[in-house]
Amino acid sequence: MIDSLSFFYDPIALAIVGGGTLLASAARGPFRDTVNAFRALPVLVRRPFDFGPARAQLARAERVATAKSLLAVDSHLLKDGDVREGVQAVADGATADQVEALLDRLREERLERHAVVQDYWAAAAETAPAMGMVGTLIGLVGMFRAMDDPATIGSAMAIALLATLYGALFANLIAAPVSARLRRLSRAEENERRALVKPFRAFANRETPVKRGLAA
Repeated sequence: MIDSLSFFYDPIALAIVGGGTLLASAARGPFRDTVNAFRALPVLVRRPFDFGPARAQLARAERVATAKSLLAVDSHLLKDGDVREGVQAVADGATADQVEALLDRLREERLERHAVVQDYWAAAAETAPAMGMVGTLIGLVGMFRAMDDPATIGSAMAIALLATLYGALFANLIAAPVSARLRRLSRAEENERRALVKPFRAFANRETPVKRGLAA
């Protein structure tokens, strides 16, 4: 079985498709987009974002604010970035509307970052078949240039056929599914995060009048 599968391995065809797809996708934006695209891959095996832990962090901050003061909340214990930013805004005297606007801005910025990564993998899915065709053409050129050498013809034909195969497999089994799953996870996270708005507004409404009274 392993010997039969080895016929489907060709390093030259793999380099043409893999390297070409990577270069073409990276060329569409700054290098950091490529770095972020690969850094996002571990997200694929994590559980979807859950509103519960973030809400628990906010509840912890509310308890500390009630028992002591909002200034006593340790921001290092607030692992969620939105909760940390929101609590800091309330501590600075932000109103409910201002906190909601902050959460909306953070959500939009996160969606933009996610969209860049999703577009990178969508571009890779779009490019891979074209790189497979490039590999096919390279293999055919090599084959026609060595018509008098049967051994060379075989290796060139392998490049031509396997490059097309690699391009199709990479596009449809790797890049496109990665892009689609990242998009679904992003939408699910943002839907969950919208549930933070209501408790944050209530939190700000409780804290802001107190601050204003102290200031007066």
